[in-house]
Amino acid sequence: MDPKFGGVIWTKHALSRLQERGIKQGDAWATFQRPEQSRFAKTQDAWIYYKTYGNEKIEVVAKQNERKEWIILTVWSRPVYVSHTRTQARPSGIWGLIRRLLNI
Repeated sequence: MDPKFGGVIWTKHALSRLQERGIKQGDAWATFQRPEQSRFAKTQDAWIYYKTYGNEKIEVVAKQNERKEWIILTVWSRPVYVSHTRTQARPSGIWGLIRRLLNI
């Protein structure tokens, strides 16, 4: 594991989590560089980047330091479950409830 992989800084914590969780550093870097989604993490003043690889979603938490260098704080993955039971989107809200009750 390289603490400067991909031109970003990887904390010891992030490198440890990669190894512990069996996540390739290249997959985590690709998630950070080209995420499918991202959101701001207020609690750490950081960003969470997401990318799905098959049935696994990798999530990378990163932020910029005072010199505007990106630092990878931590990485984890979670399984992705695909539900095949619903073939049609259900209407939501009160009208969706009424339609479902009346089978409209």
